[in-house]
Amino acid sequence: MINHPNLLTSRWSQHFCRFTPCCFLHSVLGGSRTQTMERNATITRSLSAHFNISDIIVIVAYFVLNVAVGIWSSCRVSRNTLSGYFLAGRNMAWWPIGASLFASSEGSGLFIGLAGTGAAGGIAVAGFEWNATYILLALAWIFVPVYISSGIVTMPEYLQRRFGGERIQMYLSGLSLLLSVFTKISTDLYSGALFVQVCLGWNLYLSTVLMLVVTAMYTIAGGLAAVIYTDALQTVIMIVGAIVLTITAFNEIGGYQNLEKAYASAIPALVVPNTTCHLPRSDAMHLFRDPVSGDLPWTGMTFGLTILAAWYWCTDQVIVQRSLSAKNLSHAKAGSILASYLKMLPMIFIIMPGMISRALYPGRKGTYEKKHQTSMYRTDAVGCVVPEECVKVCGAEVGCSNIAYPKLVIELMPSGLRGLMIAVMMAALMSSLTSIFNSSSTLFTMDIWRKIRKNANEKELLLVGRIVTVVLVIISVVWIPILQNANSGQLYVYIQSVTSYLAPPVTAVFGLAVFWKRANEQGAFWGLMVGLVVGLVRMTMEFVYPIPRCGVPDERPSILKDIHYLHFAIILCALTVGVVVGISLLSEPPLHAQVKNLTWWTIPRGRSPPEITLRKVSTRSHSAPGEIDGPANCPPRGRTWSTMLCKPPTEPVESSSPIQQRSIQEEPFWARVCCINAIILMCVNVFFYAYFA
Repeated sequence: MINHPNLLTSRWSQHFCRFTPCCFLHSVLGGSRTQTMERNATITRSLSAHFNISDIIVIVAYFVLNVAVGIWSSCRVSRNTLSGYFLAGRNMAWWPIGASLFASSEGSGLFIGLAGTGAAGGIAVAGFEWNATYILLALAWIFVPVYISSGIVTMPEYLQRRFGGERIQMYLSGLSLLLSVFTKISTDLYSGALFVQVCLGWNLYLSTVLMLVVTAMYTIAGGLAAVIYTDALQTVIMIVGAIVLTITAFNEIGGYQNLEKAYASAIPALVVPNTTCHLPRSDAMHLFRDPVSGDLPWTGMTFGLTILAAWYWCTDQVIVQRSLSAKNLSHAKAGSILASYLKMLPMIFIIMPGMISRALYPGRKGTYEKKHQTSMYRTDAVGCVVPEECVKVCGAEVGCSNIAYPKLVIELMPSGLRGLMIAVMMAALMSSLTSIFNSSSTLFTMDIWRKIRKNANEKELLLVGRIVTVVLVIISVVWIPILQNANSGQLYVYIQSVTSYLAPPVTAVFGLAVFWKRANEQGAFWGLMVGLVVGLVRMTMEFVYPIPRCGVPDERPSILKDIHYLHFAIILCALTVGVVVGISLLSEPPLHAQVKNLTWWTIPRGRSPPEITLRKVSTRSHSAPGEIDGPANCPPRGRTWSTMLCKPPTEPVESSSPIQQRSIQEEPFWARVCCINAIILMCVNVFFYAYFA
């Protein structure tokens, strides 16, 4: 921890200097900073023996294929309508939706972050992936039917219809854009650029700029259809490349049976005297850890993580937008099931390779280096703990666990396959960034710009959606230096901690909006405001009092060092629920129009339109477009949990609306097929939890 003001000023001045024109050009073109030049020279000399023409051919072939798929998919739907650009014409099948859900969540930030956290602490971080199984099923079976029934395009729009007014919609749109910058775009950019820096020796910021150019081109041009189909391609490439690397890494270390022993022996050559921070965790191979002293306590991973996962999978625009593009509800359910199965894979293909990377390259020569006698760095690598050495290795004082995955790629993969793995990381980066770009532009265009320009035509909205992508990218690049020294150098921990300070109030409000008809606008708004203030206070304290480096006494306030961020998420969510319930009960109940079609208990048997309407937005709550008046639109009586989940209505109601309606019905056969697969999926998930607990 840095408490001295001069030292703190010095660090911030160094970060800011990177973005001044002179410093940036010096760093890109080979500036005068001796330490940077020496490190880049070391990397370049090492890469001359690793990177060759076959790798370049593979990378070029990948980009050509990716562009071809993007062009093909862009031509499948109209990009010049709001529904075509933002929701892919609402005509997507289950398999690209499932692949896109997986690829969007497994960006380069997760490849780098999961492997880095695995290298630093073991397998417990797999809980973040496996917890998604149940939340993805809740998305498809509970939340998507409500969203389709309400006829919305964005998540803030749902809250506007559910509660009325505009302040909640505007707040949630702004918060979603901020979270996209702080926890998604910037982390993916940083991790992708870090991978390119380690593998190719390029400057971190030059790598960032080049990736942005490649990524933004077909996102801005093609819309959601291009994003989803290229995600499907990139999912295949990511899985194939990760399998090849995993097999190679396990062969190098002597198989799974040797992993625990090798990891326990991964002690760096240079350590801080009289400390234990250089030692691998004794509970590294356990999924459930002590609720008080554990780095990822099982209580937080069970309850706090569920709150964060519910925000990400059920209320975040990036994810929900894919499910809303499905042909029908059965395709949305099948897509969630496919994504859940794919989310089982990172444990073996990302986290364990990260642990192997620490075992192979802790810095001590001759330890688990049977085939590779030379190292990219002449000092400690993945497991470094001495700040001066870590700066030499990866440019961050707090640790270099984030280089675990790229280090493994550049050292173990043969020619050609090394290029494939670089393509894999580019695929992960591009899939996540394109998803976020498209969803963020949707949020700004539909929820903010339409409030500013109430009479904006379709052409103007499409142009604004493309421009906002560029603005978000610029803001994200400015945030990157802070990531390098956040949360002990563990990128994934940074992502989850920031999310735990801002997302729980949103989860609470959405949950109450869907399941409690008595929740009203006053309660929801003030619940969000109280949650925001409390969360920002905790987040600000995290940045003011960072986690101390190895050997430095922990003098942080008790609220930081004694309350884990996952436990804080539970407290924050409970506080928000209390505020919403209390104020809602003390104020007027919501109008009938704010409940009809908009809660789980009032889902109609009607239909909702496939096109995005450009109606003027007022401060009054509106019912879903194309909704049917009369008894046919009332919720069916006698519904039980089993009939609501697995037995769809069999009596569709015809609409009198002139707009073509989109049915929310399912064929009974496919509804039951989805339910059976969901049960099998949960059984597989429980088995994995029990085996590694």
